[in-house]
Amino acid sequence: MTEFFHSCTTNERKREIEELLNNFAQQTGAWRHCLFFLSNTRNEYVMMYSLTVFENLVNKMWIGVASQDKMEIRSCLPKLLLAQHKSVPYFIRNKLCKVIVDIGRQDWPMFYHDFFTNTLQLIQSPALAQLGLVMLKTTSEELACPREDLSVARKDELRKLLLEQVPTLLGLLTGILETYWDKHSVIASTPPPSPTSGESVELLGSLFQGSQYSKLLCQPMAALDSESQQLCCLVLECLAHLFSWIPLSTSITPTLLASIFHFARFGCDLQTKAKTGSFISSNSSSSNGHEGIKVDRARLGVLAMTCVNELVSKNCVPMDFEEYLLRMFQQTFFLLQRLTRENNAHTVKSRLQDLDESYLEKFTDFLRLFVSVHLRRIESSPQFPIVEFLALLFKYTFNQPTHEGYFACLDIWSVFLDFLTTKIKSRLADRDSVLNRYKDALVLLLREVLNRIQFRYNQAQLEELDDETLDDDQQTEWQKYLRQSLEVVAKVMELLPSHAFSTLFPVLQENLDVYLGLQQFIVTTGTSRRLNITAENDCRRLHCSLRDLSSLLQAVGRLAEHFIGEVFAARFSDALAVVERSLLYLLSSIVSNICQHAQALAALQAYSHWLAQFYSEVHSQNQSQFINLITSAIDASSPLITAKVPEKLLLSACHLMVSITSTVRPVFLVTLPAVQNIFNLITTENRSRRLLQEAHMLVCRALSNMLLLPWPNLPESEQQWQTRSSNHASLLAALTREYRILRGTVNITPRQPALGDTVIQQTLPVLRDIVDSISGESTKSRQICYQSLQESVQVSLSLFPVFIQQPDVTDEMLAFFLTLFQALRVQMGVAFTGQIIHTFLSMFTREQLAASILQEGSAGCRVVQKFLKILQVVVQEPGQAFKPFLPSILSLCMEQVYPVVAERSSPDVKAEMFELLYQILHQNWRYFFKTSVLTSVQRGAAEDTMENEAQFAAAMQAFGQSFLQPDIHIFKQNLSYLESLNSKHKLYHRKLFRTSMLFHFINVLLQVLLHKSHDLLQEEITLAIYNMASVDFDAFYSAFMPEFLNGCQGVDTSQRAVLARNFKLEQDLPSFTQSVQRLVNDLRYYRLCNSSLPTGTIKL
Repeated sequence: MTEFFHSCTTNERKREIEELLNNFAQQTGAWRHCLFFLSNTRNEYVMMYSLTVFENLVNKMWIGVASQDKMEIRSCLPKLLLAQHKSVPYFIRNKLCKVIVDIGRQDWPMFYHDFFTNTLQLIQSPALAQLGLVMLKTTSEELACPREDLSVARKDELRKLLLEQVPTLLGLLTGILETYWDKHSVIASTPPPSPTSGESVELLGSLFQGSQYSKLLCQPMAALDSESQQLCCLVLECLAHLFSWIPLSTSITPTLLASIFHFARFGCDLQTKAKTGSFISSNSSSSNGHEGIKVDRARLGVLAMTCVNELVSKNCVPMDFEEYLLRMFQQTFFLLQRLTRENNAHTVKSRLQDLDESYLEKFTDFLRLFVSVHLRRIESSPQFPIVEFLALLFKYTFNQPTHEGYFACLDIWSVFLDFLTTKIKSRLADRDSVLNRYKDALVLLLREVLNRIQFRYNQAQLEELDDETLDDDQQTEWQKYLRQSLEVVAKVMELLPSHAFSTLFPVLQENLDVYLGLQQFIVTTGTSRRLNITAENDCRRLHCSLRDLSSLLQAVGRLAEHFIGEVFAARFSDALAVVERSLLYLLSSIVSNICQHAQALAALQAYSHWLAQFYSEVHSQNQSQFINLITSAIDASSPLITAKVPEKLLLSACHLMVSITSTVRPVFLVTLPAVQNIFNLITTENRSRRLLQEAHMLVCRALSNMLLLPWPNLPESEQQWQTRSSNHASLLAALTREYRILRGTVNITPRQPALGDTVIQQTLPVLRDIVDSISGESTKSRQICYQSLQESVQVSLSLFPVFIQQPDVTDEMLAFFLTLFQALRVQMGVAFTGQIIHTFLSMFTREQLAASILQEGSAGCRVVQKFLKILQVVVQEPGQAFKPFLPSILSLCMEQVYPVVAERSSPDVKAEMFELLYQILHQNWRYFFKTSVLTSVQRGAAEDTMENEAQFAAAMQAFGQSFLQPDIHIFKQNLSYLESLNSKHKLYHRKLFRTSMLFHFINVLLQVLLHKSHDLLQEEITLAIYNMASVDFDAFYSAFMPEFLNGCQGVDTSQRAVLARNFKLEQDLPSFTQSVQRLVNDLRYYRLCNSSLPTGTIKL
């Protein structure tokens, strides 16, 4: 063993040793040698190996061990534990406990009747209590939620046996905690308590009128020595695990709860960090230093809070336990009061900073569970002072020492605000009384959260936040901080709209005034302008004010949704003020920070829905105010749309343009000079002035929107479609000039198509984006769009064969065609669509497809995916127009694509191919089954008239095959497709499916459950089995089950009989599900037992 773990041993040699050891462990009787090693060696490796042999014997081969040997093992191992538990390292002791518990899991109470009583005796004898507690914790872990395979009957039996022991156990553990607390409590004759503890009694008195616990919990803390501390830690660990599975009941007594709370106080007291215990061993004698563990008093607090959280996380509360809950909350808030108490020596923040981090984490967890799970139960209770609780939570939140802690507390407030919003919506009648109760708390919360995001009040902390690195959600730490804070602000806004706005707006105004006041400090020399502020203090203040301006602009943007709809008129002036301020900022010619400028554009963009409502309200009246706003917005953003502007700012300006053109849609937009300039910029050919591709696409979308989208509030006759149509045609003609020239150069040799590549890559995404943006619009818009595009579409089709060998170009082209099919197939007409499909089908030969699919993740692979997507759109089209293509699409799918992907993983192509198959079956069911609904109703379960049977069977075969493969996503997708076909078309009831496929599918799904290969989908698989079986339960029970069990390898006849007997002949889903789970579990268990029997065993 030493050689095996030595750093110089080669891997070759390690493999040899491993083989030797494995062979030794397989021999019958190896355990005797291991018992000898355990009693006589001091080598940790040998001990660990010997225990592993025992563990393997008990868990995998126990059924085949002679009963005489079992008795010997059951008596020797506990003796060994008692003899050596003090001298061996703690991990060996724990492993030995685990092996003994494993034996108990197999044999208690029938063959090992004193297993549990031994543990209880250990706990009761002071010298061995620690060992007993380790045994108890292991028992709770291994028996209540057994991991290894046991039969369902045995699992249920164990749980029942343990539940019977729970009251005794809890009584014992309560006793230990009380004894140690009392033994070490500081006797009452100590000097009088410090003034602070007296003050807390009064505080608590006001919170829970003289609750019996206020006196109890104000006793001085017990001074535990390190050994007692360790024992109490173990008791709390046991309790935490027991609470994780026992139901809430009155056996969890008030005395037990009080004891747990005594220990929870260890986390709230400041001495915890200073009073770190010395190094002591985890065994009961501290002489042995095998395992030095610093037992910190805070650890007791953490473990006690873990127990409390286990109880609070249970949502199912019996009536007789509700009072206990109330008590628990009272006791925890006593602790919360201690945590947030201010006295002369410490501010709340410095107190929290001195506490153990994990204790604070547990405490925050408790508050989260309380608010999310139990607040609705407790809130109306007269004994629970909810407003005082919120005041404490407020202090706790805004004194958190870390950002993570603060975020966690903000989450709690979010849950509370959601609770309040829901409550008010369900009780609109007394809305005001509910709100008034909480108004003060909400007002304070709003003010404090707003202060926390401003550098003016919170610079030191905000400077620490990282604003460079992006996390998984593509935001920096500072952005996340701001976003989470603004979510809370928005939720308060929903409850107290006018108050929230009047708090926020003056702060925005103030920072804006600072910014606009900079005008006087700008010095112009020649063509350059600079800011003349030199005093360091002024610069710092200016920096803070500008950062805050940016945050507040984001805040007013986030609140835009609260100014529209039915409150539009009531809050009109507030929203107008915001929009005017944002414009004032954007139009001021002061050199500004890019970030803020982008933020101001985004804030204005957020108000586009408000502008749209404003437009519809004033369309028949004087529009000058509205026209001024829109003109200013365009004047503010159009100068930024040039190639010289930094990307962030350029994109913000483009997005604002798109929002105005798509959401507000003012009639006069096209006539504005600024807009004319942008038209010219986009349509004149000048490579040096070309915008970034993304910005270019956005601007083209905005220009196209102006010409295509119907103007609001105007009848059809005043839409000026004629002029707009010709303008749109010339816009697109300019955008596609170079692209359309390519058609003349169709003889591009495949070797030098670079020029064509670039043009295609630049033009098609723009066209695709334009088509995409009008896909949901009126027929007229789509018609005009297609007219302008017609020539480019023809060009694309003729270029397609030229570039077929270049996957990246083909990918771009197919993406364009896919968008066309999705948005404009009606406009393109049947004849032309048919021509396109025909071209594609003839271009994609089997060789071409195979070559593309084999390069997983490549452009070629994406081409095939897009092609399959296009076919999905085609087969979903109602009516007869595209039906003639069905046979060729089916044969492409089953004869060309499927054979290539069947044996490979190629997940992306597979997913699209199966979706295509599903859409073919679902949308064209009558292609396979001719029966109309009416005739099937008249004739009852008439025989189906089937057509194209071979293709249908091949498709089902492909679905079945996919269930034998490891890819869980394809499995889930295909299972849902089958279920959907069954619910929409009664797939499982069809004669062909019922007679020749049903049992195969059920069999495959049961095998999947047995292999545990797709365990995440257990529920879905069981439901599908139920739906298939329910087609004909009689056949399932009388024909399928016997056949299935007879085919099961690794079980004998009597075990088959038990399995069949346990599968109840029920027809409701819950019972059926239980039977399936039981069958799978027990079948696995029998196989495990049988495989571990020594050869030649005679089974009775």
